[in-house]
Amino acid sequence: MTEKPVESLKRSEAEGELARLAADIARHDRLYYQADAPEISDAEYDALQRRNAAIEARFPNLVRPDSPRFRVGAAPVDAFGKVEHKVPMLSLDNAMEDEAVRDFLARIRRFLNLAADAPVDLVAEPKIDGLSCAVRYEGGLLVRGATRGDGTVGEDITANVRTIRDIPQRLLGDSPPVLEVRGEIFMELQDFQALNARREAEGQAVFANPRNAAAGSVRQLDSKITASRKLRFFAYGWGEADPPVTGTYSGFLDRLQTLGLRVNPLTRHCKTAEELIAYHAQIGTTRASLGYDIDGVVYKLDDLRLQERLGYVGRAPRFAIAHKFPAQQAVTQIRAIRLQVGRTGALTPVAELEPITVGGVVVRRATLHNEDYIRDKDIRIHDFVVIQRAGDVIPQVVEVVKDRRPTDATPYDMPDRCPECGSLAVRPEGEAVRRCTGGLVCPAQVEARLEHVVGRDAFDIEGLGKKQVPQLLDADLLKTPADLFRLTTDPVRRERLEALEGWGSKKIEKLAAAIEARRTIPLDRFILALGIRFIGEANAKLLARHYGSLEVWRQAMQSVAAGDAEARAELADIDGIGPKLVDAIAEFFAEAHNLDAMDDLLTEIEVEDPASPEAGGSPFAGKTIVFTGSLEAMTRAEAKALAEKLGAKVAGSVSTKTDYVVLGADAGAKAKKAAELGVATLDEAAWLEQAGAR
Repeated sequence: MTEKPVESLKRSEAEGELARLAADIARHDRLYYQADAPEISDAEYDALQRRNAAIEARFPNLVRPDSPRFRVGAAPVDAFGKVEHKVPMLSLDNAMEDEAVRDFLARIRRFLNLAADAPVDLVAEPKIDGLSCAVRYEGGLLVRGATRGDGTVGEDITANVRTIRDIPQRLLGDSPPVLEVRGEIFMELQDFQALNARREAEGQAVFANPRNAAAGSVRQLDSKITASRKLRFFAYGWGEADPPVTGTYSGFLDRLQTLGLRVNPLTRHCKTAEELIAYHAQIGTTRASLGYDIDGVVYKLDDLRLQERLGYVGRAPRFAIAHKFPAQQAVTQIRAIRLQVGRTGALTPVAELEPITVGGVVVRRATLHNEDYIRDKDIRIHDFVVIQRAGDVIPQVVEVVKDRRPTDATPYDMPDRCPECGSLAVRPEGEAVRRCTGGLVCPAQVEARLEHVVGRDAFDIEGLGKKQVPQLLDADLLKTPADLFRLTTDPVRRERLEALEGWGSKKIEKLAAAIEARRTIPLDRFILALGIRFIGEANAKLLARHYGSLEVWRQAMQSVAAGDAEARAELADIDGIGPKLVDAIAEFFAEAHNLDAMDDLLTEIEVEDPASPEAGGSPFAGKTIVFTGSLEAMTRAEAKALAEKLGAKVAGSVSTKTDYVVLGADAGAKAKKAAELGVATLDEAAWLEQAGAR
């Protein structure tokens, strides 16, 4: 049938044509990119695109949200906006050895109170080495794409996501009101090689590997550049969903395919650790022929109800794990050994290497960990050594190639002075790491501490990072964390900032806005920003949730530093807080300059109390619970997880601050202690009933 000329179309006809073309082009995209079974020639496909573009040019008000025009990119944007993930995008724990896979299944069985040999339905799938992405659909239409970011806040990359052919603009069939699909953006090897060949011919720097190429392509401000890079996408998860996702994980993957999304065809059902390990070995042998990079295999529990019961620990789910492939190795020579000073004063020896490619990445440096590591492996300057790199882990020296040791190989002596400030470097008893005692007078520590403060997991101040902080330190604009918040408000500092190279008025205004947006910070991020040894994101959240406010936490920590036995016992009793962390907190709060710096910072910012868990009117919200004895209906780990979900704090011992002791079978000393202190007790049946678990 002859198509009506575009210039002759009426508005109603044009509207119908655009709807037909959007559906037809989307169908041909799926056939070409996902099924590898095109039905029309490239020329015929291009004709459809040209007609769609011509109609949209004549009727710009009729451009559809699922228009094929978005596949070729849009005008450049000034910067990426922030997107808050309503459901956090968390990471996976890793299994490097087969035994860790067996331990993973054993933990699941213990948590769910299953027999040690009970079969467990799991889904195994290749772990794509790409960039995690969340794609949100509302009413079946693509409305937003975002990077993982720090798991809580990512970057808005909607315009770039629209250019990826595997991600439909409109879902097929009966689509849900809201569905956030999560998956991996990556680049196939042949497209990566072609991209690097073009860049090399144009005199541009080439990408080290496909993952870097995909990440760089997704973060282009001009989405037309992204459209030219031939990115791909595999879907494997979800975030916010209305209605909620139920049933099985494998069923969810099938549902994604019916909606028009691409999932990895190599998934497999397994029931035992040996089946998982065999699948991992099989995928490993075919890895080179897949056409895209993978760095392991992901195992997930198939039953979504059991996934919910298992929940999360820290930033990782209990119901899934990534079984990584063995590290990739190469041999090179050590040129020199340098010391790197970390933000806590740790002195780490680093080997400067003859550059060598390991796993597609050029490696020039490798960590030597500490002086014991160097001594035990007899590592010397000029030695030939085996370098190992696994995933994104920092390369390390595995062993010395002794039969290639040159005559000028020189032993390395660890200095007892900091290379940055000359302060004494001491090795605390029982530790392997030597530390600079210079504290905040040490330039390396000042720089690293301030970079930590402005980093993504702490204050997350956009426009300040590893490039800007050293520049501002050199210009004497920064000395303490509080100075960060005076950069644009102090007239003298601002005037000097304006005089620095690369700091125009527009950039300074954007920095000022970014700083102002971070003058209020949650307690857990504030705790993390202080840079106390052993406090990571998970422990910072534990402390914030337990103490409830800055004032209460600070007073308790100062009491710990002052030697208050009760305060120390309470801190040590928090599930997940170990003795080294307790000591590190005591050391931090015993130093007057740390308290002065904290007080100075608090004159510039406000700290928010942590939000209370959504306990749904639970009688245990805000209460401290101790479990003792053997529970029958659920494991101790599951009981703790349920208590925390209900807003309770779980402690390991009974004290006057305990509200309830839940008594399982054979309850012993803790039950006796509860009786002595007059603490309320519940048997397991009463606990389950009040917790709503019956």
